[in-house]
Amino acid sequence: MAQVTVPAARPGPHRLRRARSRVPVWHLLWIVLGALFFLVPIYSVVQFSLQGILPGQNVFHWYLTVFDDPNFKSAFWLSVQISLETVVASLILMVPTVFWVHLRLPKLRPAMDLVSVLPFVVPPIVLIVGLAPFIKSLSTWLFVRPEVLSLIYVVFALPFMYRALDAGLRAIDLRTLTEAAESLGASLPRTLLRVIIPNLRAAIIGGSLLAVAISMGEFTVASLMGFSTFSVYTYNIGESTAYEGVALTFISFLLVWGVMLGLYLLGRGGTGAAAVAITDEKK
Repeated sequence: MAQVTVPAARPGPHRLRRARSRVPVWHLLWIVLGALFFLVPIYSVVQFSLQGILPGQNVFHWYLTVFDDPNFKSAFWLSVQISLETVVASLILMVPTVFWVHLRLPKLRPAMDLVSVLPFVVPPIVLIVGLAPFIKSLSTWLFVRPEVLSLIYVVFALPFMYRALDAGLRAIDLRTLTEAAESLGASLPRTLLRVIIPNLRAAIIGGSLLAVAISMGEFTVASLMGFSTFSVYTYNIGESTAYEGVALTFISFLLVWGVMLGLYLLGRGGTGAAAVAITDEKK
């Protein structure tokens, strides 16, 4: 009598999908702890900013007081202006430099790595003491303008911008893309603008966000040079009124995140790598 073997039943696709979607408990625990670490201080700030209100006053009295202050708007827009100038100046300086070093001068990359970490070694107070007389000797007009902060913040943002661009260029086949563009008649500047930069979009956005965060939150240089930036204004308000200062801290948190989100959405053109179209310059 022939023996009939029945194959073992395979789990259905819904069971496989359920098993794959199951998240380990430890992963969920760390996510919850991370969320609490981030949200609990924010909740404490909001709760404290709603205290100290006299009977009959609006529950958001301290927030309304901040918004009614004309110095708030001027300080915030000054910091936004300085941040955008820092981002533009950093990109104009660093993108061609890092591109040329990776393409033509790869032996200089260790030296570039060393130079990029110097702002971490030199404290801001020492840097401003050395830079202030030098900038004043070059141009007295520039020394009293807020644009001088943008030039100094470019130095502070150098490590973050360089590392972001360096990682972006390492992730693409730079030499192949450049040779392909040159074989179709594109010059080196056109290759950088039309081929390389679209493929560095993620790196440029990441470096720009870090530059904005540094520019919006820097206090030492702006205070010593006598500019009323948003961080200086926040410090002065916190010294005078505790509740208003805490409310301003929460407002600054939302505004800085809003600026960074707007910059991210402005530079985001797609979900993947940018499509590259190379046209013949001879046409």
